[in-house]
Amino acid sequence: MKYLKDEDESKDAVMQIFEKLLDDLKKYQVGNFKSWVHSIARNHCLMKLRTEQAHQAKTEEYKKDFSDFVESDTDLHPNNENIDEIYLASLGSAIESLNGEQKKCIELFYLQGKCYNEVSEITGYSLMQVKSYIQNGKRNLKNYILSNHEQQVK
Repeated sequence: MKYLKDEDESKDAVMQIFEKLLDDLKKYQVGNFKSWVHSIARNHCLMKLRTEQAHQAKTEEYKKDFSDFVESDTDLHPNNENIDEIYLASLGSAIESLNGEQKKCIELFYLQGKCYNEVSEITGYSLMQVKSYIQNGKRNLKNYILSNHEQQVK
């Protein structure tokens, strides 16, 4: 309990330590049993904690890498409740500032709720072109809205 701070984990650790003790007693000649058992138990708990910390660090690293390389649903389909009124007000003019292909794909995908394949069929662009126009259009919309917001703040 001193190391693991969790009753169930401590119970599991006790079982694992006793299994290890049974095997180790056959291999080693123990002079001071009490200190030897204490050392085995301490080392087992410390190794368990180190393993958990390493696992947590890798999990956090994977989560960070995953979020850096994968678009989230909120990026693809923004929730209008979460958009500031300032951004929403400038969205119409931002869409008008896009070039023809990006504007058409953004309007079909976001405003009319079409999927990539439907946008591709309607526009005649390839699926890769549609994805590219939407991605570039999103970036241009973001840049336009942010620059417009900065100008309003000044």
